[in-house]
Amino acid sequence: MRFSTTLSMALYLGLSAAAYDPVYFAGDELPTNKPQTAAAAAAGQAHGRPLVGSVEVLQPTLDPNLTDYVMVKTNLKGNYTFAASDVLAVLSQRWVSAFMKIYPNVNIQIPPPYAGSLGALQLINGSLQGVFVSRELKPSDVQGFQDAFGYPPTSVPISGGSYRLYGFLDSVGFIVNKINPIESLTYDQLDGILSTTHARGTKNLTKWGDVGVTGPLAAAPIKIYGIAPWNGFEEFVRERVLSYNGTRGEWRSGNKTAPNYDPLVTWDATVFNMSRHVAADPAGIAYTGMAYIDAPVKVIGVSESSAPSATVYSPTYENVALAKWPLSRVTYFNSNTDPKKGMDPVLKELQKFIISKQGQKILLDQGIYLPFRAHQQKSSLALLNQVEKE
Repeated sequence: MRFSTTLSMALYLGLSAAAYDPVYFAGDELPTNKPQTAAAAAAGQAHGRPLVGSVEVLQPTLDPNLTDYVMVKTNLKGNYTFAASDVLAVLSQRWVSAFMKIYPNVNIQIPPPYAGSLGALQLINGSLQGVFVSRELKPSDVQGFQDAFGYPPTSVPISGGSYRLYGFLDSVGFIVNKINPIESLTYDQLDGILSTTHARGTKNLTKWGDVGVTGPLAAAPIKIYGIAPWNGFEEFVRERVLSYNGTRGEWRSGNKTAPNYDPLVTWDATVFNMSRHVAADPAGIAYTGMAYIDAPVKVIGVSESSAPSATVYSPTYENVALAKWPLSRVTYFNSNTDPKKGMDPVLKELQKFIISKQGQKILLDQGIYLPFRAHQQKSSLALLNQVEKE
């Protein structure tokens, strides 16, 4: 599936205007970000991570269809200890402070160290009741929790991530070299390129001609640049694109010692070099955070479906802010909820408050993360209600 970069051409090709979205995204390269030093990481754990760089000049408005928080008549009370990622330390404190003003008999503490990985382990050992995490839990964390309690942790999305702020859960995009004529790829095609499991029913796609590229690049092998497992970016793309219908997707391997070693795959330990790899390789493709596009590359459009009528979205700020971009990320509140007992009422009301119009306004005022749209709020509320009914 390839869509033109102009609406007139899309209509000429017989595509409906409703199914059209510009798929070529070009912009100035961002400054090169550098990994945190040990001292900066320690400071972040103690006080929360400081914002590096500027927030977006344009900010979204709250979705008018978000529902308000309605205070429950039950007298909520109790003492709770939470943990938070360093990039959620400030925001989580603002949320719980506002919540405790509504329910003064509830006392919630979120002490340092601020680190999502540490918080996940504390949730397993029972030393706290909840953890704010700015990414999906590690599979090892989920398995460790399952082994300890006999049921999985409850992870509820509570806000959007950022667009391209370094370190603050930026959205993810797929990039190719600027000379590559490809404009978009479907999830099925990406699975065919990247995985060995092919849970979406695709076959191996190894040459650019396999995904519709014509001209000199058609016969070129697709060179993959990825981030070695485990990594937050890697896990997100694996869960969102490669995993399907209950099958966990597995990557083509760039590990020379692995039995399925593939010389067309190059693994890096971190995300920092992805754009520069692809800018230097006409046959390259990679996934990266939007905050790390520091070289002249093309960010291609993505469609979750291969249906001819499916919309192809580009990773523009507007699409990410409106939660239309399929690779937008979200933050989570994770808790220990025994399905036989139901969710603690304080935890449930806190999450309902956070995803309400009032809670998302607190997030919007911070200017870093993107507030939920109404359909995201509805989905999280349904998840909370489902947990309550089990």
